[in-house]
Amino acid sequence: MSSNKNILLCVTGGIAVFKAAALTSQIRQAGYEVKVMMTKSAMEFVTPLTFQTLSRNPVYHDTFDEKDPSGVAHIDLADWADLVVIAPATANSIGKLANGIADDMISTTLLATTAPIMIAPAMNVHMYEHPAVFSNMEKLADFGCRFIEPGEGLLACGYVGKGRLAEPVEILEAISAFFKEADHQVLLNKHVLITAGPTREHIDPVRFFSNRSTGKMGYALAEAAASLGAKVTLVSGPSVLKPPFGVEVIPVETAEEMFEAVMAHYADADLVIKSAAVADYRPKLTYDSKVKKSGGDLSVEMERTKDILKELGRYKTRQILVGFAAETDDVERYAKDKLERKNLDLIVANDVSQKGSGFEGDTNQVFIYGKDGYERKSALVSKKQVAEMVLEESLRFMKGLNKG
Repeated sequence: MSSNKNILLCVTGGIAVFKAAALTSQIRQAGYEVKVMMTKSAMEFVTPLTFQTLSRNPVYHDTFDEKDPSGVAHIDLADWADLVVIAPATANSIGKLANGIADDMISTTLLATTAPIMIAPAMNVHMYEHPAVFSNMEKLADFGCRFIEPGEGLLACGYVGKGRLAEPVEILEAISAFFKEADHQVLLNKHVLITAGPTREHIDPVRFFSNRSTGKMGYALAEAAASLGAKVTLVSGPSVLKPPFGVEVIPVETAEEMFEAVMAHYADADLVIKSAAVADYRPKLTYDSKVKKSGGDLSVEMERTKDILKELGRYKTRQILVGFAAETDDVERYAKDKLERKNLDLIVANDVSQKGSGFEGDTNQVFIYGKDGYERKSALVSKKQVAEMVLEESLRFMKGLNKG
């Protein structure tokens, strides 16, 4: 997979430059060809000789230092790269790329390349959270740049928070995943519609019925789909999660609002993954003012909400439709019944009574059943890994590999 793949590693100035040296070594050991370009600030932390030794290639840092008179170095490198990786990416380098500033060799090359760009930010936590930096990253995500999320912990400046450069092994995994995806980017230019989180069904202005869903599974699916090149629309119930870069988020609260938002985008969707935990019932009567407690019991009459997944199955034309089933017993029977009744292509089921599986946590164990009889079971893994697995099986259907 890595043979004949060229990676241009752009190293910008920050204490995390030492990790870029380790990354260079690991990229080369993985079988990729790597060339390094450095900013003047980066060279204050680690010398070009270190990167030259590790990459076995010249290191580039001066736009006007043309090593080969037969070409223009920054243009040749821009054309040479199959993938450009900026690691570490400082707030300054992110800002320049987002706003089209070309005042050194790296920024000039980044504007000249047509290769995909992968950005691994590294900076102080307050810089990372600054609205200007966030706006620049959103802009770059809209341009198609991919981001490798920084880690959290003790930073070199002494603060504790998000902003630490991802570990070299994580960046290498992202690079390998990119080239693996590039070989079969079925989702490129495809529209993926995902639902996430709970719904809230109100009794009065201060009380509502809801459930334990946090939206973590749906948000992981949205992030994974976006990383595969898809146009992603995420219809999300109430959640404290930060929206993934490059994903259109439509916030909703009730089951009815989620139904309307999903149906508004359904006709245009190629793949629909309904992972939201939608309320099956809502109060039949709601009140504009807070209901005061009384001396006796309170009864709330409930009525059915729309079955969104059933409606999607009813009106399905060309879409691949994936549902979720959170069960506490007889998981396989209930999941397969739902798969058939609601005209799904795939269903992802889990036993939420099992430790580490289901709502609120960061892990899950799932069973995937296909309408063609295909079955797959996961170990207890992260929700990110589950998301990748679900998309992998969805892609198989989109390519017709599992259709009878």
